[in-house]
Amino acid sequence: MNRSIQILDTTLRDGEQTQSVSFSRDEKTNIAKVLLEQVRVDRIEVASARVSEGEQAAVAAMVDWARDKGLDGRIEVLGFVDGGKSVDWICAAGGSVINLLAKGSEKHCHTQLGKSLHVHATEVLETVRLATEQGLRVNLYLEDWSNGYADNSSYVFELMGLLQEAAIEHVMLPDTLGVMTPERVFAAMRDMIERFPATKFDFHPHNDYGLATANVLAAARAGAAAVHCTVNCLGERAGNASLAEVVVNLRDQLGLELGIDESHLVRASELVQYFSGKRVAENAPVIGGDVFTQTAGIHADGDNKGRLYHTKLSPERFSRRRVYALGKLSGKASLLKNLERFDIALSEVNQRKVLARIVELGDSKKTITAEDLPFIIAEVLESKDYDHAELLACNVSSSFGLESTASIKVRIDQAVLTATGSGNGGFDAFNKALARIVKGLGLSLPTLIDYEVRIPKGGHSDALTECTISWSDQASGSRDFKTRGVHANQVFAAIGATMRMLNLVLHWARQAQQGSPSPQGAVQAAERAA
Repeated sequence: MNRSIQILDTTLRDGEQTQSVSFSRDEKTNIAKVLLEQVRVDRIEVASARVSEGEQAAVAAMVDWARDKGLDGRIEVLGFVDGGKSVDWICAAGGSVINLLAKGSEKHCHTQLGKSLHVHATEVLETVRLATEQGLRVNLYLEDWSNGYADNSSYVFELMGLLQEAAIEHVMLPDTLGVMTPERVFAAMRDMIERFPATKFDFHPHNDYGLATANVLAAARAGAAAVHCTVNCLGERAGNASLAEVVVNLRDQLGLELGIDESHLVRASELVQYFSGKRVAENAPVIGGDVFTQTAGIHADGDNKGRLYHTKLSPERFSRRRVYALGKLSGKASLLKNLERFDIALSEVNQRKVLARIVELGDSKKTITAEDLPFIIAEVLESKDYDHAELLACNVSSSFGLESTASIKVRIDQAVLTATGSGNGGFDAFNKALARIVKGLGLSLPTLIDYEVRIPKGGHSDALTECTISWSDQASGSRDFKTRGVHANQVFAAIGATMRMLNLVLHWARQAQQGSPSPQGAVQAAERAA
């Protein structure tokens, strides 16, 4: 088995075949930059030739950027056996690599094209000649190879034999319909490599049976030179193989050498989620929001005593951190891990009080975030440490065809302040008004980086809405955190989360002014009062 393997990411080509996904030129360029420059994948496939003028402009923009970085040779475009039209299209966009699509199964060749093997091979060779004459490097897809090999492997072998002398760098073997198992992939890939040892073979999986990542590992074990994947498993039907899953498995399970920088995998995932509108599941391996969260108290206890629930799939590899969830399954160790994060210490008596309140909230199906913990402590111990700001009155008005407006009255410490704002929706108007108040205090609001609303399934129009907002506070050293609000009105749920954010920001500002390293002093005072 090779000790190193290439990664080709086809998010911008095959991933764009996901239902309702279409990337703009700027979106494609930004994703390409992250994949090539930060994640450092070996190759990216970015488009299909002759789709549209806009697609050609997108390829040109990506190539122009990559050429300045010396990375343009890593950008590839799918082309077709069409008398040189794809070749001309790619050359006009400035591309340097064509991934030529040929028929890898006898059924496709005879039924879809209505041609014999020899006629098709002749046309493929002619397209390869046209491409190389114009300076393009050529890779070759054998479309539907998995079925072609299973149905009539002699067709595949004869086609390969006819193309052996052509200037083809990689032959790509797709499991086009995602029908293979790891055992079949390994056997077929080994057979191809042994029959054609001078050829570099790529494996291109699909995930229809949920076996894409396992099939990639089988292909790598068999000696594939490269494997294909997409960010967030995008792709037609059930998608391709996930870039993040492929990378960690090739490294951890097979010990292969990769050029990938894992610390940027989550960044790439978030960017693709934002541009595609397709969110990944919270439990998606590596990139999901919950995959480094321990919920059971016994797991937190084991980690506390000896990192018993840690593996080499650690969050730090991906610029993430381990989280210990708070809820009805929480134990003392879960609470201690979260107190440690905030640098808060509580007496045994008050730990039990706070834990009882957490379990009570969890039992009522309330979601509890780590950032809720200071407020739970304040509530249980009757501390005013996180009671710097209070919304006294608020009027939000929204009209069709007009900007929304908000008038607010806020108590900050002992001062009562008012402001108005207008914006694109009631919540935006509220934020504009609040920003005016905060600016007068010499502070600025954190940047909103994500906004989630959850309504219980089967809920009525008056059901409680839970709004969770993610913030990034540059003033406190690029601190990222979440706050939550619950209300029957979605806007006021978001306002509740924002007021909680304001209390945290004001608390951190007070700490900085006083030179206090933590909320410990205030908590100790609250404990004495309790």
